[in-house]
Amino acid sequence: MSDQKVVEITQVSQACRRCGLYHLCGPMGLDEGDMAKLDTVLKRRHSLQKGDYLYRLGEPFTAIYAVRAGSFKSYTLLDDGTDQITGFQLAGDLLGLGAISTKKHTNAARALETASVCEIPFDRIESLAGEIPGLHYHLMSLMSDEIQHDQCKLVLLAKMSAEARLATFLLNISERLTSRGYSACEFNLSMSRNDIANLLGMAVETISRLFSQFQESGLLLANRKEITLLDLDGLRAITSSCSVKSNNSHVS
Repeated sequence: MSDQKVVEITQVSQACRRCGLYHLCGPMGLDEGDMAKLDTVLKRRHSLQKGDYLYRLGEPFTAIYAVRAGSFKSYTLLDDGTDQITGFQLAGDLLGLGAISTKKHTNAARALETASVCEIPFDRIESLAGEIPGLHYHLMSLMSDEIQHDQCKLVLLAKMSAEARLATFLLNISERLTSRGYSACEFNLSMSRNDIANLLGMAVETISRLFSQFQESGLLLANRKEITLLDLDGLRAITSSCSVKSNNSHVS
């Protein structure tokens, strides 16, 4: 695309440490030569505006994306034509892994605010896997994280109380931000209460009631989208043992 350019290797090794694509190289201890190989295919897109699609349902799968800034929601269509949100992606999360087997995106990804992404064309990843030791295995690990995420979401929706679902959602946001060097207790929720309710399988009125309940109990402060977690241990006490702590988790 005309609005893409190759990312300099210094950006990958320094400024991109919070980026999801950094997980393709950082944990494997790639040397400068291997990072240079990865850099030859790593591309950066200009910003997407709120409401823009990164990709749509049914579009051909061509690349893996990492959120550099901003946030996204991914969703699919149910048989009755309604949207079902499957996850929220924050800075550092990966998008597109779920389409590897089908070669088509089984969901859509849409920006919740001004955002930007990096991408690696998947055909180049396959060729690089033969040149960079450990890259193929690490991609398999990332896909394993996706499976674990899906399993835990099933438990979340099937077994947890409404209070535990929301507590798990907030703790997961906190854990993901902490792993990227951000505050564990103060953050903005870019997604709407309706979207949160959709993901967690609850009515939006229940979500609003629970936020008020948690605030009255001293667990958090909520000022519109601004959230301050006051009692992390208190939130953990009402969750189940299935807590997704992967850096690439999409469940919130």
